[in-house]
Formats: sequence, C-alpha cells, structure tokens
Amino acid sequence: MPDRVVRDFPLFPLGIVALPHELVRLHIFEERYRTMVGECLERGSEFGIVWSDDEGVRPVGCAVEITDVLERMDDGRLNILTRGTRPFRIVDEQHDLAYPAGTVEFLTDKAERADTRTQNAAHEAYGELVTQATDHEPDADELTAMTAYQMAATVDFGLDAKQGLLDLRSENARLRLVTRLFRAAMKRLDFIERAQERARSNGRVRFS
Repeated sequence: MPDRVVRDFPLFPLGIVALPHELVRLHIFEERYRTMVGECLERGSEFGIVWSDDEGVRPVGCAVEITDVLERMDDGRLNILTRGTRPFRIVDEQHDLAYPAGTVEFLTDKAERADTRTQNAAHEAYGELVTQATDHEPDADELTAMTAYQMAATVDFGLDAKQGLLDLRSENARLRLVTRLFRAAMKRLDFIERAQERARSNGRVRFS
C-alpha cells in the first residue's frame, strides 16, 4: 500500500531496540542527529530507531515520537524523551540528507482472531511478574486491555528478545513470546531472591 511507504524517513541506528509504547531517553550530541531531532521537533514528526551492532543494521525498527525535551545544553546537545509508536521495515537506505534516512514501510499485523487463552496466559504471567518485582498488583481492568507491546515495553528484556517481538506480525504470536519471557524473568527473580537470602544468612552464595 503506497500510503504505508514513506521516503526520507529519519533513521537513528543505535545499540538498543525500541518497542511501541516504550519510553526511551536519548542523549543527542552528534551534529547530524541534532539536525535530525531539530527537524522532527519543528515538524512534529517521527524518526526511527534501528538496532545496529557488529552484525549491521536490522531491517525492522520502531518509529518514535519526541514527547519531551528534557534538557538543552549550551553547546547544542539535547536530552530528549521519546515514545515508540509503530514498527517499520527499511525498504531502501538513503544517503542524500544531512542524517541517515531511508524509504520505510510501516508494518501491519496479519488478520487473525484473538486467542482468548493466549491473552489470558500473557496477562496472568505479566501480572505475576509485576507483583513479584514491585509488590504492586496491577489493576485488573487495565491489565486485561494491555497488548503484548504495552506489557513488554515496561520490562527490560534482552535485545534479541525485543527484536524478535518487533519482527512478529501476529499479536497472538507476540503474546505467546512475552508469556515465555515473563515466566523466564520470574525464574530469574526467584533465583536472585534466594541468592540474596542465602547471602544474608551466611555471607556466601553457593551454586550447585
């Protein structure tokens, strides 16, 4: 669909993965990205965060909107707060602007029926994780309305897991993945709590 394909879309390759609904703080110091952010602020437009490492730039990233300029420094550097909006795929890279850019296609999910059991399992696992990590039980109505992206945006997963969520074009598949991730996170919390308890009791942590 032509209206889903956008040219001259600003791209910010970083060593992070952003998800829709996730709040991401960024420190902008390079001249090209200061120019990019300045144009986005002026136009009220988005830019895209794409994960870049030794293996290169991933083809699927997440668009973000600037929600707040936290600090402007005398030398032109900025601290900004952004929020993830929607996933995209890089169709073609561009090198004719003052900053990295590309032609991107904004991605939509495939048509499918929501799986109630899958939704319930994800919400239950997320609720248990939040309660265990914060001693605060999420509101039941708010929890029921949360998507996989909304839940995952509040949990610090590894980059591979977050990229995997971005790559999926099925909400049911994302819900199944976050359920596994939440349960794995709970196991790690259990281990940490047991290790801390042992450390408090005898000053040693034994691994067996």
